[in-house]
Amino acid sequence: MSKIKISAVSYTNTKPFIYGIERSEVYNQIDLSLDIPSDCATKLINNQVDIGLIPIAAIPFVPNANIIGSYCIGSVGAVNSVFIFSKVPVAEIKTLKLDSQSRTSNNLAKVLLKFHFKTDVEFITDSAINTDAMVLIGDRTFGRKADFAYAYDMGEEWMKFTGLPFVYAAWVANKTISKSFIEDFDQALKFGLANRKEVLRELPKISNFDLEDYLFNKLDFELTADKRKALALFLNYIEQL
Repeated sequence: MSKIKISAVSYTNTKPFIYGIERSEVYNQIDLSLDIPSDCATKLINNQVDIGLIPIAAIPFVPNANIIGSYCIGSVGAVNSVFIFSKVPVAEIKTLKLDSQSRTSNNLAKVLLKFHFKTDVEFITDSAINTDAMVLIGDRTFGRKADFAYAYDMGEEWMKFTGLPFVYAAWVANKTISKSFIEDFDQALKFGLANRKEVLRELPKISNFDLEDYLFNKLDFELTADKRKALALFLNYIEQL
């Protein structure tokens, strides 16, 4: 039987999932690649993989997209790794540099700036151009808040705006996946989450960032009804941009 091809995010926020997958029977049934979020999405859209842990803003572009399993990368409020970093207060931002690694965070910034902060901003993709502010996500944000005059946690701002949690990435398939595999996959992810203490021991220490707080308190991995509601609302806002 051919193996199921899976692309997962290579950031710290996915380490518990990878820990569980690599220590389960599921691991023998899959070909796993670790990628940045935008590459996870591209691979799934182009049918290079069967399942991807992809930014939710990419879901409408995936043929036959269906969210599988019970888990995601999410937060209930502040996430501490998805930011608008700025030199000026948000009301004064005129130019914002987007992050090439994630479609969701860029769109979340656009949604928040337009509908929550109600400010008109020019979005820049050229990394060489100086801007008032920038989107930055993932491990590259760890310990960076003090480097900027203003740091807006987009999970926190989304919660202020909508009263809902947020889903940054979900496990999405581009074809029908057997129920038995999804059940086994869920169990592998659950095992990884239950062993976050072990995951922490394997991670390099960061002097100015609390990894334990991040993995246990900031990230929220269950794909709840409220997170599904937030996902649908977010995709609706994107259509209005």
